[in-house]
Amino acid sequence: MLRHELAVLRRQSARPRLTRADRAFLAALSRLLPRTSWACLSVRPETLLGWHRRLVARGWTYPSGRIGRPPLDPSVVALIVRLATENPRWGYQRIVGELKGLVASVSATTVRTVLIGAGVRPRPIVVA
Repeated sequence: MLRHELAVLRRQSARPRLTRADRAFLAALSRLLPRTSWACLSVRPETLLGWHRRLVARGWTYPSGRIGRPPLDPSVVALIVRLATENPRWGYQRIVGELKGLVASVSATTVRTVLIGAGVRPRPIVVA
């Protein structure tokens, strides 16, 4: 009898408008009910699962980190500055070549940025 009354009500009344809070509340509570009890709810189980997926997706955040390349190791920065100050005739390319053999590969632009930040100007490139 209750099922028939529910069917009659569904035919006669307009669809209920659920707010975002209603959907989140129903999705969260549906996880507490066994799936066999979901048939008595006013929405389909697929709808509940979709709401739950969106609820979880909205709450998920990735760990915040820095965007872009990681900064150079401070020991590499100190080595770049040391090479430039002890060898004032070396340019960016020469420092890059020496670093390749010693520590790691660093680009000439990175060496230039580090040296400008440290206030050290290497020898300009002279075309002979």
